[in-house]
Amino acid sequence: MLYHVRMDVLLPTDMDVDTVNELKTTEKALSQKLQEQGKWRHIWRLAGEYANFSIFDVESHEELHNIMMSLPLYPYMKVEITPLLRHPSSVRDDDS
Repeated sequence: MLYHVRMDVLLPTDMDVDTVNELKTTEKALSQKLQEQGKWRHIWRLAGEYANFSIFDVESHEELHNIMMSLPLYPYMKVEITPLLRHPSSVRDDDS
């Protein structure tokens, strides 16, 4: 199942810099592992914002939920999730 996910990161302005750096480092490692596994298919930074658009390819709503909850920055995110379906006018037979 494909999902479009918008993640806006809202870190407290008074959060300790070392804590912020540790969260970002851990988040990056996990996101890259998920990308290598094919579960986090795409990630795009939104210019001028601490946010991204991502495409996830997972087996279920529950799997996506568990992935999102495992992200170190999740407690500091506003997340919008949209399930995706193939459009009948698409010229492609796959997700390329």
